[in-house]
Amino acid sequence: MVRYLAFSLALAFLACSNLTGYADDWPRFRGPAGSGVASESDSLPTAWSPNANLAWKTPLPGPGASSPIIVDGKAFVTCYSGYGVSRDNVGDIENLVRHLVCVDMKTGDKLWQKDVKASLPEDPYAGAGIPAHGYASHTPVSDGKNVYAFFGKSGVHAFDMDGNELWQAEVGKESDPTKWGSSSSPIVYNNTVIVTASAESQAIIGFDKETGEELWRQEAEGLDGMWGTPALVKIDDTRTDLVMCVAKELWGLDPNNGKLRWFADATGAEHAYSSVVLDGNRVYAFTGRGGGSIALEAGGSGDVSETNTVWTGRDNASFASPVRHKSKLYLVSRGVVTVVDAESGERVQQVRLKGAQQTGGRMGSLDYPSPIVVGDRMFYLNGSGQMFVFDLGEELKQVAINRVTADKEIFWGTPAVSNGRMILRSSNHLYCVADNGETVEPDASLLAKTDEAEPQTGGRAGGERGGGNRRFDPMNMFNGMDANKDGKVTEDELEGNRMADRLKTLDKDGDKAISKDEFSSGIGSLFSRGGGGGGNYGNRAKDTRPDRPQRPESAGS
Repeated sequence: MVRYLAFSLALAFLACSNLTGYADDWPRFRGPAGSGVASESDSLPTAWSPNANLAWKTPLPGPGASSPIIVDGKAFVTCYSGYGVSRDNVGDIENLVRHLVCVDMKTGDKLWQKDVKASLPEDPYAGAGIPAHGYASHTPVSDGKNVYAFFGKSGVHAFDMDGNELWQAEVGKESDPTKWGSSSSPIVYNNTVIVTASAESQAIIGFDKETGEELWRQEAEGLDGMWGTPALVKIDDTRTDLVMCVAKELWGLDPNNGKLRWFADATGAEHAYSSVVLDGNRVYAFTGRGGGSIALEAGGSGDVSETNTVWTGRDNASFASPVRHKSKLYLVSRGVVTVVDAESGERVQQVRLKGAQQTGGRMGSLDYPSPIVVGDRMFYLNGSGQMFVFDLGEELKQVAINRVTADKEIFWGTPAVSNGRMILRSSNHLYCVADNGETVEPDASLLAKTDEAEPQTGGRAGGERGGGNRRFDPMNMFNGMDANKDGKVTEDELEGNRMADRLKTLDKDGDKAISKDEFSSGIGSLFSRGGGGGGNYGNRAKDTRPDRPQRPESAGS
């Protein structure tokens, strides 16, 4: 009897250990439940450099704006190659290939790589859209058994953990009028892989995760301008809602069939770049370009705008999704961190990133990564590869700034964290940060000269314009790109800027440099302002897609 009891306790211990191991995985965009919060990684170092606390560095076959995920001791990330890798030599779109790469978390050894040739036609590498993020913008997702990668018009591809392809499914080959592509990442609910194919077919689609069979599809014009990733909100023991922020609204869908359970007026923005943040049944959404923010209790049916809205605000998140820690929400936009009280929506603090290096102007920011929380610290990676570390006490305090490389690489993806290790992806490499007990020497090259004036604190005024109520000054954009301060912007200084192709058209004398006069006289012709807090950038083609309803089919119909 004693032996049996001991055996039973051992099994229980192993079961708990397995559950804990799974909880430490980072299986989707922004980790468990899309929260951006690591469940256990207190041993993660605060400081590192290319020479200290860097466990390994692994080359990637190409760039990508997707984020890494971590499952069962393996890191997975998507990339692309063959076309659109270099602005100077775009190449032939026939050669476009997507890749799913699997790397051992301990050693950094590449375990396998799967290549998926693009299914044409694809959006061209031109204008303001695709050059801003490329052709691998959707973060893969895993259920612990398989990995599911969404490659836009090339569909959804499922692999087991050893890299064997299980199935492939199409989502559509349409394009939004601006040809900006899509970036919403897939998620898994029970036996269903849910994909938001906003650009490809204005659809939300559920696939059987074992076979790839299409279980349901809901189409809606309201998905235009939506690039965030949906979240699953448990309403009660019998109901879970699929919640997403789209242009001007929040939607709550039934994840079993994609039908619309409820909707609410959200912000005035024509675009929804970031993903929602959860706290139980409460949903927080922040949008860019003057749209503002909202807190809402998920659940109910029909229009819940008046009954479920908790508060609305004017703070914006731009591209990066916010993160919640205890009673506060943290969002980063254009070099400024804003702290919002989760209960009231009031802004309680706003600080500028100290030492931040320019990664593009107001129209050309490459700061796509979202902040994450590990314990009582927040980590924020910008597009240039600077990692800012903050203590999350009564007041936000910046305590470190780090780099994993001195090379000029673009960092588009949000970091992933598991078991005391952090994975970062750049345009060229996958990096692993871990506490090796090594001393990190101060490095002045990590920093940039900054304006020490702090943005205003308190209230709901201001927004995405970098703090306070500052208006966009084109010459600030020029000065930010003019790295050597010689009064002109060269092609080398434009490298990595998402607007490089369009900015080069300002070079009227053909000397491969943009002077101040050329910039000031031509910048206005590059951008036109749209209505409703949005913005209409790039060449908008005529929309030739089929007529579809504004919202998905109602669950009550």
